[in-house]
Amino acid sequence: MSARYSLSPERSRFTVQAFATGMLSGFAHSPTFAVRAFAGEIRFEADEPANASLQMTVRADSLELTDKLSDKDRQEIQRAMREEVLQTAKYPEISFASTQIAVTKIADNWFRVQMKGEMRLHGVTKPQEIDAQLRLSAGELRMSGDLMLSQTAYGVKRASALGGAIKVKDELKFVFDLVGAKEEIAT
Repeated sequence: MSARYSLSPERSRFTVQAFATGMLSGFAHSPTFAVRAFAGEIRFEADEPANASLQMTVRADSLELTDKLSDKDRQEIQRAMREEVLQTAKYPEISFASTQIAVTKIADNWFRVQMKGEMRLHGVTKPQEIDAQLRLSAGELRMSGDLMLSQTAYGVKRASALGGAIKVKDELKFVFDLVGAKEEIAT
């Protein structure tokens, strides 16, 4: 019997942070977006960690700016991110599917997980590695970590303002604390 953990967006935290650069970057902020709508599952069994897997899909239009800004600035940044950067009407989903996972036990019900898989973003699929920590408790799994991702590797346009005097760096930082509820499945 292996265990499947369905991810719960309501109980999880998943953010993306962009970093300002350029001649006037000192006057800009580095926006953080919360990922509000995603689905997926982690398959994991402590006794058979080699059989672990992760599959996850994010609704691209669900990213929501979390910074304290005026309503006008918030709406403009979110509009530009959806329409010009991510082009969510054309590319509505972002996905990751693991192809290989290495697991190291840290302590009882606590593991280091190194995943290799395929990330699909903006119509481009590329190999992606993710390092995380995974903890098991009564009926749930929690996986946390972070990763850096290059926008240009996926053909994503870097946002800019003031004629390019302020730009977003190519690297985005993803931070996640994903919670999944356990469901028993037959193997």
